[in-house]
Amino acid sequence: MANQPAHKFKIGLTTATVWQNDGFYSVDLSRSYKTDTGEWRNTGSFHHSDLLNLAKCAERAEIWIGLQISAK
Repeated sequence: MANQPAHKFKIGLTTATVWQNDGFYSVDLSRSYKTDTGEWRNTGSFHHSDLLNLAKCAERAEIWIGLQISAK
């Protein structure tokens, strides 16, 4: 079975995926888009209109990680 993310934050087409890795957390930032054939894909490249949502996702991930660490 594949690793499951610890948490995900999604705003619009942007997502911050939080992973727990041997006692620390990492965050993958991505944007979803639809191909010409209608298939959904993800990319790490962002349009300027994505940046505010991306920043909000990253901030929510940072707060969530901080709460997980302080709860230990």
